[in-house]
Amino acid sequence: MLQKMTRTNEKGFTLIELMIVIAIIGILAAIAIPNFIAYRNKAFCSAAESDANAVAGAIANWYAIPSHTALVTAASLAVTMTGSNPQPVIGGTIGAITIRVADGSGRCPADYRGAATQAANAKGYWNGTAYVKIIQD
Repeated sequence: MLQKMTRTNEKGFTLIELMIVIAIIGILAAIAIPNFIAYRNKAFCSAAESDANAVAGAIANWYAIPSHTALVTAASLAVTMTGSNPQPVIGGTIGAITIRVADGSGRCPADYRGAATQAANAKGYWNGTAYVKIIQD
C-alpha cells in the first residue's frame, strides 16, 4: 500500500535530461553557425564569378553571329547586373576582352580571392576585390 502512494504518474523529463539536451544543441550550433557564415560569404565570390561568366557568354553569343565583328562594349550589349554587384567593366582590344566584376558586398573572403590567382588561371582570377575574366580568340 505504501508503494502505491509513493509511485505517482511519472511522465516527462527531468531537469538534468533537459539541460543535457540544451547543452548538446548549443555545442552543435557553435560548430554549425561559423561554417554556415563561411559558406554564405563564399557564395558572394561565386556570384561575382557567375556574373562574369554570364557576361562572357553574352559576348561569345554576340561574336557567334558572322556579321558582328566590331568590338563589343557594355553599351552595345546593354549589360545590366542585378543584386549587390555593380556594373561590370568591359574593355580591351580586338582579340582579347577583359571583364571585371567586383564583389559589391565586400564579403568575399580574402583567402578565397587569394587562392584564385592569375598564375593559377590566367583566364579567370581575382585581382583585389574584382573577379577578372579574359576572353581571347
